[in-house]
Amino acid sequence: MSRLLLALLIFLSTLHAQETLFRVVADTKTDTHIEATALFSNPSLGGYHPVRITISNNQKIPHKVFLNFNNTSAYSQGISASSSFSFEAPPGDVVVRDILVPLTVQNGDHNAPSFSVQLSGSMGKAQGSASPIFTPTLACVLLSEALYTPNGSALDTESASRGTSGYGGIRNFSSKFDPKRLPDDWRAFSGFDTIILTETDWADVPPGPRNAINSWVRLGGQLIVYATGNPTPASLGLPEDSGFGETLIESIASDLRLKAADTVNLAYKKRAIKHRLAAISNDFNSVWPLQIAFGEKSFNYILFVVILLAFGIVVGPVNLFVFAKSGRRHRLFITTPLISIGTSFILIALIIFEDGFGGNGTRITLMEVRPDGNQNAAFIQQEQFSRSGVMTSTSFTVETPALIAQTPLAMSRWARFTSGFRSSGTYDLQPTSGGLFASGDWFQSRSEQGQLVTAVLPTRGRIEATNDPATIVSTFDFSIEILLYRDPSGQWHRGENIGKGKPTKLTPVDPTMVQPILNDTAKLFTDRNQAFLRRVADRNDAYIAFAKQAPAIETHPGINWQSDTVITGPIAR
Repeated sequence: MSRLLLALLIFLSTLHAQETLFRVVADTKTDTHIEATALFSNPSLGGYHPVRITISNNQKIPHKVFLNFNNTSAYSQGISASSSFSFEAPPGDVVVRDILVPLTVQNGDHNAPSFSVQLSGSMGKAQGSASPIFTPTLACVLLSEALYTPNGSALDTESASRGTSGYGGIRNFSSKFDPKRLPDDWRAFSGFDTIILTETDWADVPPGPRNAINSWVRLGGQLIVYATGNPTPASLGLPEDSGFGETLIESIASDLRLKAADTVNLAYKKRAIKHRLAAISNDFNSVWPLQIAFGEKSFNYILFVVILLAFGIVVGPVNLFVFAKSGRRHRLFITTPLISIGTSFILIALIIFEDGFGGNGTRITLMEVRPDGNQNAAFIQQEQFSRSGVMTSTSFTVETPALIAQTPLAMSRWARFTSGFRSSGTYDLQPTSGGLFASGDWFQSRSEQGQLVTAVLPTRGRIEATNDPATIVSTFDFSIEILLYRDPSGQWHRGENIGKGKPTKLTPVDPTMVQPILNDTAKLFTDRNQAFLRRVADRNDAYIAFAKQAPAIETHPGINWQSDTVITGPIAR
């Protein structure tokens, strides 16, 4: 009986939705301890991993601890990212902090990531790790503990039949979570494509995490709620319009048993939008419209060949028979280094002349602005491509909470991060108060790089209706070149050169005049963002606007950016 009880306890322990990375007791008499708990059982492939730090200091002395996280690929020449956090615990106090640990960028099927943490400081030393369970060919899914317990094994089996095994031969359908212990930052969910939970689970989610999930949905996430009745989105506190994402309400029996094939299909096949990692891995490395529009960089081989030939002539025959004639060969110890140094300076000057300092780039932003429901937020998907010259510093700061991912480019002499096996680099991200500090290889000298930036920004900007149904007012701080508005009856209207606070009369236009503009605009983006734009383009009482002066998410200040912005959203009434 005792063995059966022990086995049952071991089995139940595996069902916890959180993963304890480490627990260290600094003083057993007072139970002074520190614990790091991952709020999801397994990390996603990219994005952030939410970790809850609990420090119980029951001693009369303060404690300070340091956590160093590392996320690397399994290959010796791979991709790595690191971050660090420090905490102070006053005497007799309990400190609880939620942190977001950045996960390494991905380069397709070749990057098998590992996740580890090291503790140091006055409470001792410890190590912890978490194992990946996903494969890049399939979506990353979060499943509530209530659904995982009766369905996890069947879903894993069904998922394994859909694709190759995950890293290390493991392929699970989902990571699991406890609805009552969720983070309240949308970035914690950013590495996942689908969240699945029950109606009861959703009721248990606190207001902060609920808002974070809603933001994640508007950025393109898929939320699936299983219910035993027939609730409406409004009755669940969910928006009718999910922006770039989608919300599904599905039926389930009272025993919470799922049909494994149907559930896996919902997450993998029935979405019209490509999952995030597949988009990053495949959409940027061959026919990226932004890179094509930027153009290729030529290389002046002839000039460099001439310089090298001149160097060979000067350091050889001229040096030997002119600068260090017979009887003066000892001068070779002076002339040869001077000629080499001089040629090096010429080459450096030529490189600077050819490439310059800093660089140039182009970026296009898809921005969904939601003034409704007291959100007053902009949900941003930003693609950017740049070509750098000589970079005096590769570090930069993002002044807003964001997710930034390096995208693998097509192989070329300028691309440093590609989908090939030999891609390597360090892409460190350190969360700061309200932003990010990035360092490492994000913007290397004399290279081409692409990034995908996702963010949620507060904004009071909107397009407002007036008493005249054909007149609108913009409160954006920038001018809009063209605005296309589809009224409640489905009729399209057009306005141009719309400034802040100035009522603008819209002109009715035929749909045949609108569709070519929308098609040409969609072609500026990669496949995933094209799908987002098409999802919101056919809404009534909503608009699509085009602006060149709209603010973008700023990354490296040494790059001279050219920006275009496509703004979507409902009319504010």
